Amino acid sequence: MGRLNILQIAKNAPSRRHSKELRCYSTYIKAALSRNDLINASENRRPSSKSLPEKAKVVICGGGAQGAAIAYKLAEYGMGDGVLLLEQGELGGGTTTHATGLLGVLKASSQETRISMTSKELYRQLEEKGWYTGFKECGSLYVAKTKDRMLLYRRMKAASVKFGLDCRMLSPNEVKEYCGLVRTDDLIGGLWVPGDGVANPFEITLALGNEAIDRGVTVVENCQVKKINSEDGAVKSVETSLGTVQCEIFVNSAGFWSRRVGEISDPPVAVPIHPAEHYHLHTKPVPDLPPDTPVVRDPDGFIYFRENEGRFLAGGFEPKAKPAYQNDDLPNFRRELEEDWDHFHLLLENILHRVPTMKSALLEKLSNGAEAFSPDGKWVLGQAPEIANYYVAAGMRSNGIASAGGVGTLIADWIVQGRPPFDLYGLDISRCLPMHNNKRFLRDRVREVPGLYCGIDFPHSEFNTGRALRTSPIFPRLKIAGAQFGQVMGYERPMFFKMAKPQSLDLGMIGLDSQEEAIASQEEALKLPIAKTETFYRPPWFQAAAEEFQASREAVTLCDYSSFAKMDLWSAGREVVDFLQYLCSNDVDIPIGHIVHTGMQNQYGGYENDCSVARLAENRYMLMSPSIQQMRSYTWLKRHLPKEVELEDVTSLYTALCVMGPFSRALVARLTSTSLDSRTFPFFTARYLDIACAPEILTMNMTHTGELGYVFYIPNEFALHVYNAIVEAGKDFSLKHCGYYAMRAVRIEKFYAFWGQDLDSHTTPMECGRGFRCKMKSDIPFIGRKALQEQLDKGIQKLFVMLLLDSLDHNTDLDPWPWGGEPIYRNGKYCGTVTTTSYGFSLGKQICLGFIQNFDDEGNPQKISSEFIKNCEFEIDICGVKYPAQCRLNPPILPKKVMLEGPEASALRHQNL
Repeated sequence: MGRLNILQIAKNAPSRRHSKELRCYSTYIKAALSRNDLINASENRRPSSKSLPEKAKVVICGGGAQGAAIAYKLAEYGMGDGVLLLEQGELGGGTTTHATGLLGVLKASSQETRISMTSKELYRQLEEKGWYTGFKECGSLYVAKTKDRMLLYRRMKAASVKFGLDCRMLSPNEVKEYCGLVRTDDLIGGLWVPGDGVANPFEITLALGNEAIDRGVTVVENCQVKKINSEDGAVKSVETSLGTVQCEIFVNSAGFWSRRVGEISDPPVAVPIHPAEHYHLHTKPVPDLPPDTPVVRDPDGFIYFRENEGRFLAGGFEPKAKPAYQNDDLPNFRRELEEDWDHFHLLLENILHRVPTMKSALLEKLSNGAEAFSPDGKWVLGQAPEIANYYVAAGMRSNGIASAGGVGTLIADWIVQGRPPFDLYGLDISRCLPMHNNKRFLRDRVREVPGLYCGIDFPHSEFNTGRALRTSPIFPRLKIAGAQFGQVMGYERPMFFKMAKPQSLDLGMIGLDSQEEAIASQEEALKLPIAKTETFYRPPWFQAAAEEFQASREAVTLCDYSSFAKMDLWSAGREVVDFLQYLCSNDVDIPIGHIVHTGMQNQYGGYENDCSVARLAENRYMLMSPSIQQMRSYTWLKRHLPKEVELEDVTSLYTALCVMGPFSRALVARLTSTSLDSRTFPFFTARYLDIACAPEILTMNMTHTGELGYVFYIPNEFALHVYNAIVEAGKDFSLKHCGYYAMRAVRIEKFYAFWGQDLDSHTTPMECGRGFRCKMKSDIPFIGRKALQEQLDKGIQKLFVMLLLDSLDHNTDLDPWPWGGEPIYRNGKYCGTVTTTSYGFSLGKQICLGFIQNFDDEGNPQKISSEFIKNCEFEIDICGVKYPAQCRLNPPILPKKVMLEGPEASALRHQNL
């Protein structure tokens, strides 16, 4: 049957609903076909409770695979009698019913890979307990049509060593050997992951539910959550359709209803997700379709397919998705959406192209269900900033069964241990601000997000929707100056600058009508120049960043620091001093006008915040943190805040500008009458200065890159004036604007660690060479002191290092670049992972920062010291090629002049003179 025929059948096919037995679109192979002793939980369901308890320790909202996994893992911790699982319908009857059962373990993100591996292990344990899970290790076959896709696969394969995952790069002929159904004439290769497979989400959910009930968990079905109440900033009770339950902890695991559950919390909890239509195509049984057919993923065609009880099950993630329930409220119960064959057409074309055999298959059903996506396409996990002891697990973007077991384990660990088993920045809900929960923003962004699942995860990727929402007052001036913008915490900040096109003042005289000129100018002004990388090789912004870097090292540049998080704290007496002394690992009881760098550690010694603290008065401080920490640092402070101390997030009240470089003092001296000599205004101090005509501008003699310079915290009404004054005075010094790519390079050359990239909640000061910033020699108590002292006594198990690639081995112009996540090898053995990278313009070579560990033969980390790096050969695996690297614990001495040409070219030029 030809393609047009199946299309015609699809358009005319009546809408069919599966019976209750077949409502899970995953493998339907009966337990008897795999292991005779396995039990189907759907045929042996434990009875749920008919009544609601008056109180519980933990209330979980949502009886899907994820909610059931959380309940089960909490019960394993011995908390079963205090756990209540609420489901508005029947257990496993929500988003789980639309699951495809794909269980892919290897992800582009190491965090998601760890979570998926945990899921797979949990399901294996369920089968050991005798439950049927439908898991079939058929493997995943990823195919590639482009070189960039193959490079991404090579990066994924290289990173897989960290997890001990088996995978293999394939040629087109080998792709055909692994799955003869696949058309390969337009492919250039593929990736084989044998440990992947498929499973039955419905059976897994019920098996987890049964196990949880057996361990004392109370499950109540047909019970809707109406409101979550709080008292003194923490969860107090949950109101339901069956009554009110007093509780201490609440878990919002309500699938695509999670945002609505957040809205009925008091105060409201922002869970930024929005549903989009997601399609699966089901055929009728296909003769001779091998049951061991692997899951085939063709992200260049936006599609995937698998075998499903002798049928094809195929779907995909289209480049431009269709929001669901745009103007309507979410239904109380899951239901199929109306089929839109026109919208599905692109995916259908690509499915039939990649699997020609499917053209002759008969259509069973086109299923259209809503799946929820976060604004950045990543999962939304963790403790809500608005209410203590309120946990969220949402935005799984159709990865439910692959993530459910791992997320359940992670959330349970978080509740019991006080933190997740590994750092979750990038997935943590604290990466979001209230602006991200705006419904119109979410609706616009969700059109773009599902396509990311099949997109190529290039470095420094940027969104096209939801832009220019959060900007500084100088944003239009930066745009005119050639800024190419990146978005962080919703804030537009310049990543690099390119020369603006020369504009004539008399365009009307050369034939352009003045009205047309005005329209053209308006259209150009509405366009946001977005910083694009879109390569794994030398980026298109390389030269621009090089020139900005050189100016920062040798002359003077102007940087926009406005997106940095800024917190103001004060009290009537010394309460604020005592409070910060308890939260900060460094001594912040410093003279007025002084600045100190400090971490805020958790009880395990890990970084919850990394900031600069300026003492503005006897009882007032300002804290400056990386942009990505705005919500996280505010929440950490608020959770520990005594009633005598006032806290205000002033990030949006100030425009922060940094003048950086050797000429910075000379330039700033032209803007103020105050002396700037080192005695009057020494390094790491703050003063209020008149800058041009703007009065009392908080000025700090420091930068965040290690270069000489000043940072101005300017009330927004004076921002444009101060910016113009700096630019005007800077003309005599050849002032250049500087973006974050160049600033990053300056920082990395000086071996400066950065929170969210190098530092996280599982990294301590002792592990990254910052022990000197901790007040360990004092008797002042602070959070994490005990853990840090233990590391001083017993030693550490990971070490922060700098690795310099040899420019003779790694060709910056021809070879793929390191971008972070690359494995590090010592004497041929895996020992760590790269965290951040940059080209070192002063050194003329690539620089990588990362952590290394001393693993024993069983893979367990042992004590490590500086001796570990001596007399050893280190390598970094970049896309499957290992490049030699020099490992250091201290930054090299940097030359005064920047080698933009690289060391070899520079040496050759001097030889020819």
